[in-house]
Amino acid sequence: MDSIAAQRRLKAINGHLVSEGESRPQLRPNLTAGEFVLDLVDWFVDLSIGKKDIWTEDKVLLLLNSLPDTYYHLITTLLYGNDVIKINDVSNTLTNNEQAFRDMVPVNWMSTLQTTIALLTMAAQYLAVIEAIKEAIYLQEQGYSVVLPEKLQTGKWNVHRSARSPLKVVSRFPDHPEIGTLHDNFVRSVDTFRDYKYLGTRIRVDGTVGEYKWMTYGEAATARSAIGSGLINHGILKGSCIGLYFINKPEWLIVDHACSAYSYISVPLYDTLGPDAAKYIVSHAVVQVIFCAPQTLNSLLSLLSDIPTVRLVVVVGGIDDQIPLLPSTTGVEVVTYSKLLSQGRSNLQPFCPPKPDDVATICYTSGTTGTPKGAVLTHGNLIANVAGSSITVKFYPSDVYISYLPLAHIYERANQVMSVYYGVAVGFYQGDNLKLMDDIAALRPTLFCSVPRLYNRIYAGIMNAVKTSGGLRERLFNSAYNAKKQAILSGKNPSPIWDKLVFNKIKARLGGRVRFMASGASPLSPDVMDFLKICFGGQVTEGYGMTETSCVISGIDEGDNLTGHVGAPNPACEIKLVDVPEMNYTSDDQPCPRGEICVRGPIIFKGYHKDEVQTKEVIDEDGWLHTGDIGLWLPGGRLKIIDSPQSLSTATAVCSQYALIMAVGGQSEVGKGEYIAPEKIENVYAKCKFIAQCFVYGDSLNSSLVAVVSVDPDILQAWAASEGIKYEDLGQLCNDPRARAAVLADMDAIGREAQLRGFEFAKAVTLVHEPFTLENGLLTPTFKIKRPQAKEYFAKAISNMYAELSTLDPSQKTL
Repeated sequence: MDSIAAQRRLKAINGHLVSEGESRPQLRPNLTAGEFVLDLVDWFVDLSIGKKDIWTEDKVLLLLNSLPDTYYHLITTLLYGNDVIKINDVSNTLTNNEQAFRDMVPVNWMSTLQTTIALLTMAAQYLAVIEAIKEAIYLQEQGYSVVLPEKLQTGKWNVHRSARSPLKVVSRFPDHPEIGTLHDNFVRSVDTFRDYKYLGTRIRVDGTVGEYKWMTYGEAATARSAIGSGLINHGILKGSCIGLYFINKPEWLIVDHACSAYSYISVPLYDTLGPDAAKYIVSHAVVQVIFCAPQTLNSLLSLLSDIPTVRLVVVVGGIDDQIPLLPSTTGVEVVTYSKLLSQGRSNLQPFCPPKPDDVATICYTSGTTGTPKGAVLTHGNLIANVAGSSITVKFYPSDVYISYLPLAHIYERANQVMSVYYGVAVGFYQGDNLKLMDDIAALRPTLFCSVPRLYNRIYAGIMNAVKTSGGLRERLFNSAYNAKKQAILSGKNPSPIWDKLVFNKIKARLGGRVRFMASGASPLSPDVMDFLKICFGGQVTEGYGMTETSCVISGIDEGDNLTGHVGAPNPACEIKLVDVPEMNYTSDDQPCPRGEICVRGPIIFKGYHKDEVQTKEVIDEDGWLHTGDIGLWLPGGRLKIIDSPQSLSTATAVCSQYALIMAVGGQSEVGKGEYIAPEKIENVYAKCKFIAQCFVYGDSLNSSLVAVVSVDPDILQAWAASEGIKYEDLGQLCNDPRARAAVLADMDAIGREAQLRGFEFAKAVTLVHEPFTLENGLLTPTFKIKRPQAKEYFAKAISNMYAELSTLDPSQKTL
């Protein structure tokens, strides 16, 4: 169809249909919407020999059978949202839904058959609109997402969907639509991959950590059934909340599978939350069972008087004769994981499978600001998100994945659902981040998902080693890097010689087999993204998402070599940008529409547990989730995050709010002040050779930024030796003005290279030798800085820096 004909058909969007022979020949051309309905009804009547009273259900089915396959598919999709309805199910479905459509038809059309005619009439009317939209999509510039109207009748064309599934938001795996729950997903994989490796841990031999030992999918399924049966035997009822209070290990996933099989609700507890937050979550979610590690047992038992809902504590890795026996008056029993497993095996219970709309998990925020909120996610939410991602990402049973990101976070939970679907082998780290690289070397994974903090350290370490090597090695690396980069950007296959000469040695740092790398939880610098593609090869992607969307909202497609964005919508959702006039962001902005990112689809959570007020604040009446992030659409339908009002304030101020998002960054100018996104600046400074971690701070009372830097001790000490600087310990070196000046000078050079604007440069720096960790409360479980806590922790240093700046430059005085 040519563009002129497509434009004619697009008039259907405004309620006018002009078909000129392209619709059914029984219909007159140049019809209004109302005339179209009347003629269509007459057409239906003609098919029944002009007598309405002889319409039967068989006639309805005959009519549906007479429609072309495409039309029938679209009608059933419009009416029922289900593309797998069989012809023989249609009459029952219509009858069951009659009451729901009574308000949509005239009062005198009350019989089932007449209602059927009305429904088909409305479906046919919308069908013309859908056909027009299809043609408009086809004529759009080929890209990664397509634009549709928000509402079929009168909607503005502002909703983006993945170009891979423009007319239907994905809710099930295309190849396995029968999978509707996490239980379905695991059962199907056990049947398919029963004897394949699934869960692996490193075993100790004579105190030395050795190779990985594996449990198969079939063995994990057996353990899942035993744990679930053990819970039932202890009187834990369907729908009860089960707390998981330990780090990543096979037992975590087995308990989670047991929850899915027996319709329990899993409630992850971050092992670094501390007793107060854990106590709040257990009480708020009415947790009845807690699986914990031996190290946390005593602190947990000390809280029992404050958490009366708990009936059973299961110690994972505990020894039976070392488990305390609590008085019966407490109403709490403590058993080891192995004992519960044995109890379940001796009295197996049948599954109690959940439904897709049943709650699968309640994921609480890490509590960086105020009280943790519990995001309620259904089985259908999680399946939809991973099903959408599976359209753009393919794994295989031969793949190996390393699990070290916290399972309590949605990022790792979604990765595990995906791994199960494809039959991937999952190896676990020892639990010590300092030994992670050793675990990677032993496992040699093919799939590696991480966060920018680790990728930044890999980048900084390798680039610093290249610079210090000098001479021939540095020139060889630069030549190989530039040659491979140009080949990738031009869409060509790089010469394998560069991998053999240079990059295979770098690949070996991650085991040498990684073919897929993903980054999430915060923005990844374009330079680091390019570095990963060049040095490690394979597919490198960055995603954007949040707990409330069951993980991925958007991701970079394979083959998309443009960096600095977060890709196209997940096929399981649709995205629109809403105007934010107070920040001068509108959908009419040129050259790119800008606004608050809103998401809708089957991935959206049910709401915050026991908090209807906050739920209504983020989900509007049309089902759109308001993320609080500001984005723009790049050419080709790619989403770029440019601001987050939740992490911004004015007058060169960096607010200390923490938002549950996977990617923020960028900047904008509003009013008299400047909006600053701290994570963007921190990611730039992460490339500084001296910096292990960096916290950038500013507030509305001061006109400049300051930074607290956790130093790389080896680099700083090597610099001090080269400068002939004497010191007693690392703390003294960090306080040396010469060290601070050297670090700030390097930060300035990195900032100029990244083209930071003047007000984005830190004007003063404090060096600390203590790292930011989960244990000292400065990091979230996904290694993002907890800004309110960091502000309080470094309050004295921040105050001293501003005082020093005001002394050196009166214009820097507090406003």
